[in-house]
Amino acid sequence: MAGGWSRDGAVQDQIDASVEDAVERARSRLPHGEGLARCEECDEEIPRARREAIPGVRLCVACQAERDRRQGATAGYNRRGSKDSQLR
Repeated sequence: MAGGWSRDGAVQDQIDASVEDAVERARSRLPHGEGLARCEECDEEIPRARREAIPGVRLCVACQAERDRRQGATAGYNRRGSKDSQLR
């Protein structure tokens, strides 16, 4: 594709650089180390083994299981087929 005075591939290079910058910004916001010492929801201590096994963990086992259960209950509903979901 011609881009005026730019060389071939310059537009793709710019897109790639933008994506790399976005990824780096997102990674910089991730928690480093073992994660939180206490659960975000119930404030119980998260066991050290869990923090070491899952870097950046934010929930204890019980709260994570509850969240997974709630999300699993709605997983069968296909929003992609909904016209409203395509407009958001």
